[in-house]
Amino acid sequence: MNIAARARGIRRPLRTTALMCAGLLSGATLLLAGCSQAGPAGSQASAGSAALAPGAAHAAAGLPPAGPAPASSPGSPAAQLAMASPSIIFTASLEIQTANVTAAAGRATGIVLREGGYVSSEQARIDPADHARSTVSLQLKIPVAAYDSTLATLSAVLGTQTALTRHARDVTQQVADVGSLVTSAQAAITQLQALLKRAGSVSALLAVQDQINTQESSLEALEAQQRALGRETSYATVSVTLVGPSHHRRAAAARNRPHGFLAGVAAGWRGLRLAGSAVLTAVGAALPFAVVAAVLAGAAYAGRRRLRRLLRRGSRPTTAE
Repeated sequence: MNIAARARGIRRPLRTTALMCAGLLSGATLLLAGCSQAGPAGSQASAGSAALAPGAAHAAAGLPPAGPAPASSPGSPAAQLAMASPSIIFTASLEIQTANVTAAAGRATGIVLREGGYVSSEQARIDPADHARSTVSLQLKIPVAAYDSTLATLSAVLGTQTALTRHARDVTQQVADVGSLVTSAQAAITQLQALLKRAGSVSALLAVQDQINTQESSLEALEAQQRALGRETSYATVSVTLVGPSHHRRAAAARNRPHGFLAGVAAGWRGLRLAGSAVLTAVGAALPFAVVAAVLAGAAYAGRRRLRRLLRRGSRPTTAE
């Protein structure tokens, strides 16, 4: 009996201690859970206040609130570059030798017009005395879809191809950048126009209108650049030079001309002969005039002497008889 009573007396404090420990553990668990839930909420609140700070700064400065700029949104430059098709500028330079440069220029123009292109510039140097020395330079704009086939046709039907160079330049990044700037400028103008309706004073109204004018000028320049890029990427540029046979022979002779000491001596001798021939030609041309001048000078001199003699005789005093 005493042993059982003692056992019951010991079990009661142990049970009480165990219950107290369990209560403390459950309370600590609940406290930790509450802190973990409050942490993200507090961070979200601080992030929200930080996000509102730029808007408040723009409002204080009298500017439209700046919208968020997501890094990978569908309208971002990176996304536009990924979705856009490649934009490439094609250029080529073609030299053709032909017997009749005028007729070849007409054929080239007709070929380009049939493909939907046009002639952007033309320069011609026609020699009526020798058509073989004439040259015509054309700058042709050809749709990119027909660029390769049209270039092959021009090389085949105009005459003998003597030179051909081709270049391609990728401007996809530049096109995407200009498009993004145009979109940003349009959005800024829209925001400024909305802010203009809420302007409360004349000074604020004038300031917003001045910003709108500046943005519109920038937008016009960007749109002009965008149109130029669109035309350059839609049409390939081919520069065609049509030359006659004489031009090609002169160029070949210039390339095959010898060089070195002996060539320099020969060139100097030819120059000396040309200079001597020019001098003799000038002397021969001036000789008749020199003879006539000498005859006239001799006659004038003789007449002058005779006149002096006559004057001397008339001035002598007559002797009285």
